[in-house]
Amino acid sequence: MRLTVIGCSGSFPGPDSPASCYLLEHQGFRLLLDLGSGALGPLQRYAGLFDIDAICLSHLHADHCLDLCGYWVARTYAPDGARPRMPVYGPAGTARRMAQAYGLEEHPGMAEAFDFRTLEPGTREIGPFEITVDRVNHPVETFGFRVTVAGRTIAYSADTGESGALVDLARGADLLLCEASFLDSPALPAGLHLTARQAAEHAARAGAGQLVLTHLVPWNDAQRSLREAAPRFGGPLALASSGMVIDLG
Repeated sequence: MRLTVIGCSGSFPGPDSPASCYLLEHQGFRLLLDLGSGALGPLQRYAGLFDIDAICLSHLHADHCLDLCGYWVARTYAPDGARPRMPVYGPAGTARRMAQAYGLEEHPGMAEAFDFRTLEPGTREIGPFEITVDRVNHPVETFGFRVTVAGRTIAYSADTGESGALVDLARGADLLLCEASFLDSPALPAGLHLTARQAAEHAARAGAGQLVLTHLVPWNDAQRSLREAAPRFGGPLALASSGMVIDLG
């Protein structure tokens, strides 16, 4: 399984990265976790525009789903022929929300290009991947992911505050891709995002093999995030960056 970080900027695109988007590949199948604002352009450096097989949207904040609008344009109007509808998995109401985002009528909305499917907690197969999802701790319905194939596992936090569900999703994973939006400071809001320290604590509790900090808000000092995480997690630790590739074999 190969992970390519397309975008890792938190809340909005930064100068060095678009917002959240992660490409997972195995045996020619390409799955996107999120397609946030600014991600569709850089994605094309790593996969053909029409070579994506499925998309999972963790939640419906713009920095995780908005570039589905541009992708709908490409899949609808590209001049080289019709394409089958592509599966898009997301929270309840995803089809309606994406139609609204582009100013479309709810019916058909984007349904002629995308086959919208509603996520629920549990395990399903998407292509070669076994994917377990559960709700994490964020103000809107948000799902974290555990993706397993060929004996390797990647867990993805999406956006979350402290979450027992995230620890369960990441239990024994080879890699936890975990949001680290906040730096340590007094009186941070609960149930919104993790600090880098909290991300490391979740990874340690889960026994994850390695930790990659992502959803890095542009105005924060990313190196400070790394320093705050390091004492709480004993395994390999890194900052996500656009274009980072991790091959788990």
